[in-house]
Amino acid sequence: MNNNHPVRLLIGITGASGSIYAKKLLERIETLPDKPEQTAVIISEAGKKVWQYELGDTSFGTLPFTVYRNDDLFAPPASGSSGFTAMVICPCSVGTLGRIAAGTAEGLITRAADVMLKEKRKLILVIREAPLNLIHIRNMETVTLAGGTIFPASPGFYYPEKDPDSIIGHFADRVLEAAGLNIPGRYMWGITR
Repeated sequence: MNNNHPVRLLIGITGASGSIYAKKLLERIETLPDKPEQTAVIISEAGKKVWQYELGDTSFGTLPFTVYRNDDLFAPPASGSSGFTAMVICPCSVGTLGRIAAGTAEGLITRAADVMLKEKRKLILVIREAPLNLIHIRNMETVTLAGGTIFPASPGFYYPEKDPDSIIGHFADRVLEAAGLNIPGRYMWGITR
């Protein structure tokens, strides 16, 4: 819930499996009555390849948002003065998680994540990996202690709609709500609307 504060949202897409989560997140943003003031996307080269492989399309090239190249460290998200209020990395590879935990920015996605942490802004990592080893778990702990939120790509199955598209949509709504957006009509356990 944005509480009347404008949300300027940055979405990072890495090469982890789970491009459907990123696509659904972007689709949901487009349908919100109260859209973010700004939405920008950074997609890594591996992210592009996985998106095309998993989804069979290259629709990331026609996104209705500002799209930055991951190798463009002069792009606005590389600076805290750009004013982005939240960043979601979806899906987030464990390699990206490790670089964020170590404070090692090798591209715009990891640099922007570092900026979010240093500026005390929302950073949400949708980790898509299984099983996890101890290094992954410790990296998640490090990012959490630094102020980030680990949001595993693990959707709930208690929604009234049981089809995969709806389940992923409900998951995307929860991620966007965690980023500070108001999601009208979002299903909430035990609440009748």
